[in-house]
Amino acid sequence: MAQFIRLVRPIGDENIEDMDDYSYKAITGSVQVMVETEYDPDRSSAEAGEHFWAYHIEICNLGQSDIQLRSRYWRIVDGMGRVQEVRGRGVVGEEPLIEAGDCYTYSSGCPLNCDSGIMSGHFEMEADDGSLFEVLVPSFSLDLPDRIVTLN
Repeated sequence: MAQFIRLVRPIGDENIEDMDDYSYKAITGSVQVMVETEYDPDRSSAEAGEHFWAYHIEICNLGQSDIQLRSRYWRIVDGMGRVQEVRGRGVVGEEPLIEAGDCYTYSSGCPLNCDSGIMSGHFEMEADDGSLFEVLVPSFSLDLPDRIVTLN
């Protein structure tokens, strides 16, 4: 069972290197996944209704044996309610081996034709005995930097 924790980073602290900077965190078994997002105005065009967010993910193997990331699944819901699903091998062209006690970090992005959205998903991992298991990624929001967010 996964444990979800929503962390809030102090405004203006842009140091992504610090583990405490991650805004979203989930723990599934002995694997911790942390996510930080940022709006990329250089890759966006508000006039054309095109928006781009970068997301940074850190996967930490808190267990006693090595694991390997084999695939990913994303469910992206934009602010208009449109759903997009993405499945594929590995992440950013890699299927990283994450040794016991180590972390793997990568960055990617999500374009939307809307000014907000939510991403959720999971990674499929392979244990050192060859068995497969899912690790949940916490749901994370894609919001404009100055937008006031109301949770219902």
